[in-house]
Amino acid sequence: MRWDQMRESSNVEDRRGGGGLPLIGGGLGIVGTLAVIGISLLLGVNPLDLLSMSGGGQPVAQQQTPTDPNDPAMRFVRSVVGDTEDTWQKVFAEQLNAQYQPPRLVVFRGQVESACGRATSAVGPFYCPADRQVYLDLAFFDELSGRFKAPGDFANAYVIAHEIGHHVQTLTGISQQVQQAGQAQGKAGRNALSVRQELQADCLAGVWGHYAAQRKLLDPGDAEEAFAAAQAIGDDTLQKQAQGYAVPDSFTHGTSAQRLQWFRTGLQTGQIRSCDTFSSRESATR
Repeated sequence: MRWDQMRESSNVEDRRGGGGLPLIGGGLGIVGTLAVIGISLLLGVNPLDLLSMSGGGQPVAQQQTPTDPNDPAMRFVRSVVGDTEDTWQKVFAEQLNAQYQPPRLVVFRGQVESACGRATSAVGPFYCPADRQVYLDLAFFDELSGRFKAPGDFANAYVIAHEIGHHVQTLTGISQQVQQAGQAQGKAGRNALSVRQELQADCLAGVWGHYAAQRKLLDPGDAEEAFAAAQAIGDDTLQKQAQGYAVPDSFTHGTSAQRLQWFRTGLQTGQIRSCDTFSSRESATR
């Protein structure tokens, strides 16, 4: 992936240095169980619902180490965010006749405070609609490469683009509609809505990838990196790894096959209208 040819965004905030929140002793941290990471992975909603699973304990001091804002990892994040900004500005103007308002991405280490509450790295990257910000601990990329066997810069970019997809859902009113619809549903119904929302974010990540490919910013094999990541983090795959079997009614993000297919749909079409997971019967079977 030729991320060094992308424009670096100014909407990236580095909170890895001083002023961070204390870590909670006895919590799961970045090396939490597959079950917790799998359920919370790529979270687009309030992470507080899952934080209780990471245990309590007393605060312990978090060692602060100097950070380099121009290290390759930060430059990569700024470049990917910048390219999503350029893409969605174009897509909103051409496909929606609207103006795109970019989110801010916050890079943190260990623990972070957001308008959706305090979150640890255990919940994975997430988007908070209350402050319209994406939160990312760069250590997650190591998790994706090591624990989930999905290495590569385009796999990492897919993670960022998925969270930006949740921001697109907020701007277009989809997130609000899902929240309202969920109020009249039981747990199984809310989970089903969550799956469709997450699959749409996968598709929207693919829309960004479509335009990155058009601008010749992808290298051979990049798409396969993202495909591997999408497959590795399906609910069925993660649950089978964690407990030996899958419970479909508890799925919140979709199966590996669903996530792969919807990302491919966006990547192939580059059209927001192709990402209608809510009216598509295939969302339940892909």
